[in-house]
Parts: sequence; structure tokens; C-alpha cells
Amino acid sequence: MPTITLEKSYLLKLLGKKYSDAVLADRIAMLGTDLERVDEKEIVVEVFPNRPDMLSAEGFARALSSFLGIKKGLKNYKVKKSKLKVEIDKSVKEVRPFIKCAVIKHIKFNDAAIKSLMQLQEKLHQTHGRKRKKVAIGVHDFDKIKFPLTYKAAKPDSYAFTPLGDKKRLTLEQILKKTPKGQQYAWILESKKEYPIIVDADDEVISFPPIINSVLTQVNESTKNIFIDVTGTDELAVNQALNIIVSSLAYRKGEIYAVKTGKDLTPNLEPRTIKIDIAYVNKLLGLNLKESKLKELLSRMGLGYKAKKAVIPPYRVDILHPIDIVEDVAIAYGYENFEPVIPKISTVGEENHKEIFFRRVSSIITGFGFLETSTYHLTNYSDMKTKMNADIPYLELSNSVSSEFYILRPWLLPLLIKVLSENKTREYPHMVFEIGTVFSSDIEEETRIFEKKNLAIAIASRSADFTKIKQVVDALMNALGIKYDVEEAKNSSFIPGRVANILIDDQNIGFMGELSPAILSNWQLDTPVCCLEIDIEKIYAAAVNSD
Repeated sequence: MPTITLEKSYLLKLLGKKYSDAVLADRIAMLGTDLERVDEKEIVVEVFPNRPDMLSAEGFARALSSFLGIKKGLKNYKVKKSKLKVEIDKSVKEVRPFIKCAVIKHIKFNDAAIKSLMQLQEKLHQTHGRKRKKVAIGVHDFDKIKFPLTYKAAKPDSYAFTPLGDKKRLTLEQILKKTPKGQQYAWILESKKEYPIIVDADDEVISFPPIINSVLTQVNESTKNIFIDVTGTDELAVNQALNIIVSSLAYRKGEIYAVKTGKDLTPNLEPRTIKIDIAYVNKLLGLNLKESKLKELLSRMGLGYKAKKAVIPPYRVDILHPIDIVEDVAIAYGYENFEPVIPKISTVGEENHKEIFFRRVSSIITGFGFLETSTYHLTNYSDMKTKMNADIPYLELSNSVSSEFYILRPWLLPLLIKVLSENKTREYPHMVFEIGTVFSSDIEEETRIFEKKNLAIAIASRSADFTKIKQVVDALMNALGIKYDVEEAKNSSFIPGRVANILIDDQNIGFMGELSPAILSNWQLDTPVCCLEIDIEKIYAAAVNSD
């Protein structure tokens, strides 16, 4: 989780009220953040990834101010008109297609405010922006810009400018190779033949997203007016990042001006609504709230309430479902105020029958000499698809905190192969398995995500082949008393002719085979690997029917 450091005096100034360290420590912790420390000068807080709006001193003060009852309720933002334009050239469509912009005027900057802005920018880059690949933010001194601007793609050697932190003009290609920021983020553009740039009315580069800005528009303590550009590959994420930055600066009484960005007028700071049933809230929290109390609690989280709907400010990107409203109500009510109650029901608990079966399968496979693993639910595109040469749909997180963990795993096998790859210096054979949850899209589910359990098994040894893995399936099915069949299959991860589908009652429940040399090379494995993945819930159903 991202950790932010807040200058305590600046935070208290934003709050407009003094509090003791003890009160700050108590209230900050109960706001839903992980407080690390409060001392004479600083407050260090770990902010949960679902609250990127709290990554600046201003955003944090806004949330804390509502929670403390200083400035409660929905914050409304007035966006003033302007004649400012940013043209979007079609050349950038295949490079980095989305850009949204805004201007904030009459801001009084000091050292603490600049540090807060820079911290917000970098923390959003690392979390919401996935290390700038999905979203990158540029902050400029508005008074140094000549409008209109143009966002376009250019060849690596066609433009040159002086980047921040440097004293000489460099081409786009030189910036990627010679500057610290260029070297750090060049990977984002490594497959591109042209690079995205923003140029002013004189065709001078003011920004090279997602890498670095020009010194022409550098922000300092004398800056009063700010121009913000947000570029990226996901339009929703770009809009959300812009709203977070703009609303944070507006908290310092900055005036917001719209910019015509392509065909859109940005930023759009209109609040949205989610219908909320007070009976639903009371049932989940075990309370008996009246509508007036619900409204008051929502106001303590910076939300509004009107016509049985919660009104969501534009910077609250974490609120997607009524359950998120319930969580905010619980925080505002105070977790310390909930009283434990023994349910007025009499039940006898027992372990889920599926879990008993899964544990039985685990015990059988362990008896074969395999080691059970437990890998992460979150993974990345490279491990799931590229290294496995697989075309399998997956679900991507909208607000991940890491470029390594941003999709829900659609299958288990790649993670087992990763375990083998990370332990290739150990003595062979390697025999591992996992029973774990995999995820797929399903619009019929309330969350639009379908979850099920799979079983994956992998063997790495000099003698690993199709026969070896089939023997494991034979032994497992025999131990469970289940009859199965196999049929020839095609699978791009396996050697042709050495892969098969596994069938129970003519229903395909999975596959087994011997990984191809190309896949082994992708994982830097020098030893043959045979493996399988099957839907263990279908095996459970077959076992129940056989009983």
C-alpha cells in the first residue's frame, strides 16, 4: 500500500483547527487508514489503494475534515468556462490515445503545497497509473504556456527539448536513453515507433508523456496558475486521475477552468448517484438507523444524500456498489461503537462438504509425493498469457497498486510453472500442486465475476513426459473411484501430440500434457515439465454422483 508523509503543521492549517497528537492518531486510524506514526513534525500514513483521493495533504485533509465534523457533506465544484484548447491528432491513437486537461488558477504555493502536489502525482503514478503505463500526469505553470496545444505522436528523433533536471536539449530518443526518468520508464514505449508529445502554439514540446515535462513550464513557489494534462491508455482511469488532482488543488481555494480537450470539455466534476436502501444498510450493519441519521453519517464521509440516493463526489473512485456506501456508513458510525450481539438463532455448524472433498484430494496428491503450494490470486499479463503462449480471457483490476499484480488469475498452471522457474536451482525432481480459486467474467453474477476451484499439478524432471502426468491422473481418479477418458487436444502451451483433454461422462473437465520447449524457454527452464489443470468442482460432482 502507498505510504504518504504529511507535514503536520500544513495538515492542521488545512483543517483550520488544532488537535492533539492523541486525537489525530485515534481519528486517523478510525478513518480507514493504517497510521504509522505521528510526531512533532510529520504524520506518516499508509493509505489503502481504494482511496487514491487521500494521497495528498489536501485530499487527506478533506476526508479527515468531514470525518471530524469540521466541514461535512458533499463538496461541489464550480468549473468556469475558458477558450483554451488542446487538439488531439489522430497519430497518437495507436500510441497513447487518451488525454484530459484542466486549469486551476489563483493558487498560493509554498514549499509544503508543492511537496504535497508532487507526492500526489508520484503516488498516483505508482498506484492508479500502474507505474505511468495506464495513466501519467503532467503539471505545468500555466502562465508559461502558449495555447492552443496539440497532442500528437512523433518520431524519436523529430523533436528535441530540455527536460526537467537537465540543461541541454535532447531528442525524444536521447531522453529515453540518457536521462534517469527516461531510463526508468522507457519500457512503456519500447514497442512504439512513434512517441506521444504535447506541443504549444510555437511547436515547442512542453511534455513527453509518460516520461517527463519540459523545463519551459516548470512549477515553482511563484507559480499561481496550474495546467494539468493526464494521458493514458484507459479513458476512465485518465478522467479519475484528473478529478483527483483538480479537486485536491481546489481544496486550496483554486479556481477551476475547463479546457476543450479534443471534443470533450474537461474536467467533468459532476457528482454521481447510487441508490441506497436504508433497510439494506441496517441489515448488514445490525443497526436501526433512521434516514436523518444515515444522511448525517454519509456527510461525515464527504457524501451527499438525496431522494434515497447517495451522492458521490467525482474524486471518490472507490465507490462502485451499494456495499461501498455501507462501508462508509460503518466507518462514520465508528467501528468502536458497534456492540457484539449473539444471533437469536440455534444452528449446528459443519464443514462445507466441498472443502472436505478438496482436502481429501489434497491428501491423496500429497501421498503421491507432491508438495502443495499456495500462490497469489493476482498476477500479470506476461505470466498468464505471454509466457504461456495462451489466448485466455482475464479480468483486470481498475485500480491496482502494482504492475506485477493487476489481473485476477484465470487459471492456475502459469503460477505453478513460475514456482518451478523460481526454484530451478534446487534438486530435482520438482513435484508441486495447488487447489485454488480462478476467476472469469460472468454478467449473471452480482459482481460480474465467476469464481471456481481448479486443481493444477506440475512435475519437472528429466523423465517428465505425457505418460508421467497421465499416471498421476490414473492414480487420482482410481483413488476417488471415478472413471474418466481422454481425447486428443490442441493447446499452444504444449507439444503437439502430447496433450489431451480429460473427460468425465463426455464432459471436458481439463487438460494434461507436456509443455513445449518454447514455453520452457520463456520461463528459463532447462528441464522437461509435464502438467495438468482440471476443474475440481466437476470432479466433486462426479464423486458425489458415484456415491
